[in-house]
Amino acid sequence: MSDISATAPAPKPAATILLLRQGANDLEVFMVVRHHQIDFASGALVFPGGKADPQDFADDLIPHIQGAHTDADMRAAQVSAIREAFEECGILLAREQGANSIISGERLASLQEFREPMNKGEISLLDFLQSQKLVLACDELTHFAHWITPPMMPKRFDTHFYLAIAPDDHIAIHDGYESVDSVWIPPAAAVAEEAAGTRTIIFPTLRNLEKLATWHSPAEAINNTLKSKVVPVLPWTEKREDGNYLCIPTEAGYAISEEKMPERKAK
Repeated sequence: MSDISATAPAPKPAATILLLRQGANDLEVFMVVRHHQIDFASGALVFPGGKADPQDFADDLIPHIQGAHTDADMRAAQVSAIREAFEECGILLAREQGANSIISGERLASLQEFREPMNKGEISLLDFLQSQKLVLACDELTHFAHWITPPMMPKRFDTHFYLAIAPDDHIAIHDGYESVDSVWIPPAAAVAEEAAGTRTIIFPTLRNLEKLATWHSPAEAINNTLKSKVVPVLPWTEKREDGNYLCIPTEAGYAISEEKMPERKAK
């Protein structure tokens, strides 16, 4: 394993959400295509998500959260995942104060006007929840994976991945800013499209799609995830006789734990 450079930038907290639904023939996951001007994974097919915002760590949010993790950093990751799902694709895992069920599609439609100002930082998550008398449903999230960008990368993220079943009457649609297209797709189909060269999918997304493709319903995916341990994945590179390889821990439970890296073309 290569040495971790002392000069590497610290990874920024981030969260990603894998919204699931039962398709006609198989499990489907909601994915978006990143805008080509975004500085990370531009043009790639990704799960909705992004960097944690300082407001996601605020203790003032605690009365407006249900079922959150007791650890402050993990709680912030859950908040980030739900906030990003709303800002980026219009699905909101939240309940009315005192209610047991997720808000209806009709109620969600009345909240769409808040997406853009929240994304621009013109209204805080706390103000939004207080004014609309909502609580975030962190208990709807299942912790699926934890990936940390390797030290040799210029931009690093400490990302928690969460599974969540998309409410039946919530319509997911990309925001048109960070994401320019969106699709509900069976994980196996996304993997096949990447192999065929018709989709750009980065290494962590591809590995998680492959794992997700082993299950065929949202319930099966969530139940099997709950039975397994989330192992942090910090990829590293190994130089071998036939080239350089990107590697991840085998105990993380992925079908592929190493991949030969493309050779750099000489300038």
